[in-house]
Amino acid sequence: VEYMESIKEDIKWLGFDWDRVLNASDYFDKMYECAVKLIKDGKAYVCDLTADEIRATRGSFEVPGTESPYRNRPIEESLTLFEKMNTGEIEEGKMVLRAKIDMASPNMHFRDPIIYRVVKHPHHRTGETWKAYPMYDFAHGQSDFFEGVTHSLCTLEFVPHRPLYDLFVDWVKNEQDLDDNRPRQYEFNKLNLNYTLMSKRNLLILVKEGLVNGWDDPR
Repeated sequence: VEYMESIKEDIKWLGFDWDRVLNASDYFDKMYECAVKLIKDGKAYVCDLTADEIRATRGSFEVPGTESPYRNRPIEESLTLFEKMNTGEIEEGKMVLRAKIDMASPNMHFRDPIIYRVVKHPHHRTGETWKAYPMYDFAHGQSDFFEGVTHSLCTLEFVPHRPLYDLFVDWVKNEQDLDDNRPRQYEFNKLNLNYTLMSKRNLLILVKEGLVNGWDDPR
C-alpha cells in the first residue's frame, strides 16, 4: 500500500493525473480462468519439484533442461491440485503451476516457467480470497490485454522475457485474431545517477536498517 500511494503521489507531483487506477488484482479471476484453460489444453501442469530442483533441472545456455517428472501429469489431477493450491490446502513452496513450453529452448524463460505459486499472506486489495497468485511474466501480458493496452514499456532486462509475454498473450487470445488489440512490449535503457541508489531493494535496506530516517529522508 505504501508503494502504491507513493507512486501515485509522485505522478501527481510530476503534474499528471489518471482517469482510473488499474491493478493486476482486478483480473485475478480472469487470470485464474486462463490458467485453468491452459491446464485443460495441456499447456500447463502442476509440478511438485522444489525451487532448487526446478533451478537444477533448467539446464544452462549450453545444456538443455530436464523435463519435470510431473510434466505429463494427468490433466484432471493438475486441475484438482491447482484448485487445492488456491483453497489453501497446499503449503507455500510445495507445488507450482508451470507452463509446458520447451525445456530445450535457447531462451531460458521458455523452459517451463512458473506461472502460479502459493502465497498465504493476505493481499492488500483482495484479502484472503486467493492463495494461488500469478507470476509477473504471466500477469503482465494478460493484464495489458484485458485493459486494451497497446504499448507496454519495460527496462532492458525484460528483452528476453518479450517472447514469453507474446506467447502468453497468444494463448489467452486462443491464437485467433492475434494482431487485433495485441499489446506490444518495448524496452528502454534505464538511466541512473552516479553515487546514487535508485533501486527499491537498496532503498528498502536503508530504511529497514535505520540508515536513513524513513522514506521521506531527503538523502
